[in-house]
Formats: sequence, structure tokens, C-alpha cells
Amino acid sequence: MRNRTISTLVAALAAASLLAACGGDSRGDETTAPAEPAASTGATASAEPVPATTEGPALSGTIAADGSSTVGPLTTAAAEAFGAANAGVQVTVGISGTGGGFEKFCAGETDLQNASRAIKDEEKAACAEKGIAYHEFLVANDGIAVVVNKENTWATCLTVDQLKAIWGPDSKAGTWQDADPAFPDESLKLFGPGTDSGTFDFFTKEVNGEEGASRSDYSPSEDDNITVQGVSGEKGGLGYFGLSYYEQNQDKLSAVQVDGGAGCVAPSRETVQDGSYAPLARPLYVYAKAESFTRPEVQAFMAYMIDNATALADTALFVPPTDAQATEAKAKLAAALAG
Repeated sequence: MRNRTISTLVAALAAASLLAACGGDSRGDETTAPAEPAASTGATASAEPVPATTEGPALSGTIAADGSSTVGPLTTAAAEAFGAANAGVQVTVGISGTGGGFEKFCAGETDLQNASRAIKDEEKAACAEKGIAYHEFLVANDGIAVVVNKENTWATCLTVDQLKAIWGPDSKAGTWQDADPAFPDESLKLFGPGTDSGTFDFFTKEVNGEEGASRSDYSPSEDDNITVQGVSGEKGGLGYFGLSYYEQNQDKLSAVQVDGGAGCVAPSRETVQDGSYAPLARPLYVYAKAESFTRPEVQAFMAYMIDNATALADTALFVPPTDAQATEAKAKLAAALAG
């Protein structure tokens, strides 16, 4: 589902960039492109314009990015939209996972590292050993909503242990009562993303303790509409997907509060942004190699991502940075550019 929304974003930004490029604006490559939502996906576009923040001499070169499968689509969307006004710049985005991406990044093989978590101490040491300095930029936040049927009056809050009892790879839970004796003997019908999804990877790691570890007898789909239809059509339905998509389907589904050990917390932009919706909330990052950042095309691309963080996050179904996060990212960008 997120890929389809990204296509909408890319088309909107690319069209606006190309129109501006043909329109005789005295600022050359600088354009203003509003992010248009896809009516069929329920995506929420930013109210702010999305400028292509490049001007002056034409840029050229290749930028190699790798890492998180969750952040990858966001970087890809930015790269394709940025490329509409900068045809000489090619941004390649690999998907090696956050850990695998850091191995390449700290070996000096890539310019940008997409990460669904902050760099670990051992990765910092690996980068230092190879003389790889870097700049860290927070580009978005991510939250996963656990959803149930509107007729479900019992599962208003689930602990991580209860979620694991339902979704664990060895789970045989066929009814809600199997997950908790206090729940009714209602048939449990599960829906969620397919195994290629970054949402699947994140959820399984945080709930089941291992990325990709999940029971397989559920109804998977890359189209979140299928999960909405499935859960809303089954009294005992349960599913999960990105918070922004739930926000567009609140009339059909109920969101479950999650107890990560500090009490029940409802999913919302605020609880995702402040980290209290644990463990199903996280910040998302892009790391730029300092040596690569001396190149004008890398500087321009990262400036484009930071300047358009809210619009990109809204349209690609992520949670935008807070005002404080955005201010900090822009300050880090300015410091890196001043270098």
C-alpha cells in the first residue's frame, strides 16, 4: 500500500517540477510542487508546498544509498521526485536492512545509510576503524497500529506478551480466549502485511523478538485495504499496519492500546512522536557519509529530504517529525553544509 502512495507523491512532485522547469522561472531548477494525496489510499498530504530545493549550475553524479527496508521507500520517493528537476543525478537505493546497510556504510561502500534505528556502538566503532565520519538526520517517525473489529469490546488494550501469544511463530491460538482466558471464545481471524513489508519486519522483531518470526496462518497482503476489509468483516478480526492508514479508516476499525510495560497507550501521532507508544514507535534516520557530503549533489539531495520531511512523511504514510525534530534536523543540515 505504501508503494502505491509513494507513486502518487512522485507523480505529483515530478509533474510540478517539470512544469516549473519549462515555465521560465528566473530561479532555474527551483520549483514549488504541492503534494497531492491519492483519494483511493486515504493518504494525507502536507498543507505546505514542496519545493525542489536546487538552483544554479546543473547537478550530476551518482548517490548510493542502502539500508532499512522501511526507510528505503521514503528515500526512493524523495530520489525520484528530486530527479525530476535534477536529471543528471542518479540515486540508487538498496535494501540490505539496517544492520546490513551499516556494514556497507562503515566499509565506505555507500554515501547514504537508511536506518530504522540509531547507529549502534559497535557500528560507530566499525565506522571509526575505517575512518568513516558521518552526519545523522532524523527524517520521519513510524508507528504501527494494531486494529480490531468495531464489535470487539474486550481487546481494548493488549500487552506485548498477549500480542506474542497471538502472533508468535509457534502460536496455535485459534480463538481470543486462547490468548487470554478473560477474552470470549470468539474465533480469531488474523490479517496483516506480507513478509516483504518493512512493517512486518518491525512488528515481528518488536513483538516476537526476531525479525520475520511470525505464525504463517494469517491473511497477508501488501494492500492495506485488504486488511481493513478483513478485520472490519470479522468480529474476531485482528490486524496491523501503519498508523497513518488507520487514521483514514477510524470509521471502520478500532485501534488497540498497547502495553509495552508502562501501561496502556493509544496510538497517535503524539504518542509516536514522543516515544510513549512503545514498542511500536520509532524514529527513522538517514546517515550521510561526511566525505560524500562534500559533493554538491549529495548536499542538494539531503537538503531536499530535510526541507520536505513533513510532506514526504505525510504522503508516504509515515508520522512527520515534530517541530523540535525538524528544527534539529535543519540545524544539523546547516552545520554539515558549513562543514
